[in-house]
Amino acid sequence: MNKVLVGLDRSKSFRVYLTDTTSMVEEARKIHSTTPLATAGLGRVLTGTGLMGLLLKNPTDKVTVQFKGDGPAIQILATANGEGKVKGYISNPNVDLPLTEEGKLDVGGSLGIGELTVIKDLGLKEPYVGKIALVSGEIADDLTAYYYISEQQNSSIALGVKIETDCHVGAAGGLIIQMLPDAEEASVDALEAMIEEMPPLTTIITNVKEKNPLLSGEGLLRAMLEEIFGNMPEAYRVEVLDFREMGWECDCSEERLEKVVMAIGRKDLEEIIKEDGEAELMCQFCTKKYHFSKERLEGLLARIK
Repeated sequence: MNKVLVGLDRSKSFRVYLTDTTSMVEEARKIHSTTPLATAGLGRVLTGTGLMGLLLKNPTDKVTVQFKGDGPAIQILATANGEGKVKGYISNPNVDLPLTEEGKLDVGGSLGIGELTVIKDLGLKEPYVGKIALVSGEIADDLTAYYYISEQQNSSIALGVKIETDCHVGAAGGLIIQMLPDAEEASVDALEAMIEEMPPLTTIITNVKEKNPLLSGEGLLRAMLEEIFGNMPEAYRVEVLDFREMGWECDCSEERLEKVVMAIGRKDLEEIIKEDGEAELMCQFCTKKYHFSKERLEGLLARIK
């Protein structure tokens, strides 16, 4: 599991969630066999969704984040809960585009024009659903806009994924800064100045690890925190409140896939049994395959009322 640092500035004007998700994004890359561009997009969405999950009040609360556009990536979706368990997928793991003029992976271009949907299941009768048009498709910008437009929450979000020449994930991480209700105006000015000077998050992770290769977990995050907020005025220095955990975990099971098979209805299931005699379903999140024999399909058919 990856560690997440939770911090609060001394004036109680803003809170901070900071994480290094290099290992989690690398795991997702291996599971989905993604191209560098797909890895960058999926990795950012996984990291952002995981942090959003930790912002929920209860461990069983869930958030689903869907980026859907007219670009070749088609869709990137991730879901997380209050315990920090994250899973996700990209519809086109083979997506590839030329680099941008700045020489960066074109995540925004891969999504194109589209919509960001955030669904929060808080254990109520109906889930909360918020939607906005994609601002840039660059994930962090869109999530920042979502919080401002849909939840009236001033936030700053940074997400990054660095891909090495052999396509593995060299660095990945996320940062969420959220203003609190009684924030001092001067804290906003201090943060804006800090953010303007802040290098990419993956550069910070790489630099910290190069300075001290033995750093990991909580020590790494403390060093990253100092690198990011070290020059803030004393009144707005960030102090560590807690460390949480976040990591990849898919909760698919045979029982869940049985429900999917039964949901297609009696007529279609009868047709599958007659024509194919068996079925194989794959979990979109972890790519695990589940085989259903003819006898098992007939058993499921008998359970459909």
